[in-house]
Amino acid sequence: SDLQIAPYNYGKKTEQFPELWEAQTTAAREIPNAGMAVINDIGNLKNIHPENKQEVGRRLALLPLAKTYGQKDLVCSGPTFHSMSIEGGTLRVRFDHADGGLVSRDGQPLNWFEIVDADEGGFVKAEARIDGSSVVLSAPEVHHPVAMRFAWSQFAEPNLMNGAGLPAGAFRAGIVPKRD
Repeated sequence: SDLQIAPYNYGKKTEQFPELWEAQTTAAREIPNAGMAVINDIGNLKNIHPENKQEVGRRLALLPLAKTYGQKDLVCSGPTFHSMSIEGGTLRVRFDHADGGLVSRDGQPLNWFEIVDADEGGFVKAEARIDGSSVVLSAPEVHHPVAMRFAWSQFAEPNLMNGAGLPAGAFRAGIVPKRD
């Protein structure tokens, strides 16, 4: 089991840091008998070491209990990206591990989702609506969305999680258009 590096003020490269999270996620998925516990909801942006060690340890333990020791009724992962599709002026992002449904950890609207238009502009904050095991993304200024990203900042402490209380980690999908 591996532990996601916690959100923290690592310096000026706020959007490059999620690439490390992305690499951790890829490694956990592709290396046999590996897994990664996401802790973006229990960190402290002013202290690189999360204080809630008990929850960190519990999440790390869930992975081998479910994957190695076969405890079938144990949820060991928060929502993970499955696929994205364009539906008119919206993007639909489908998740695996939406056990117990997708929820907002704090009851507030989902945060840290961004989308980009095919024709102009950069990434903008998206309105995110839960629809079953999907999240539908839109923004008034984005008419032809083609790509999205989630928690794409070293400061991201997003509120998307599953009903089992495990959070979603950073990811991106789609093809970002090249701008002149």
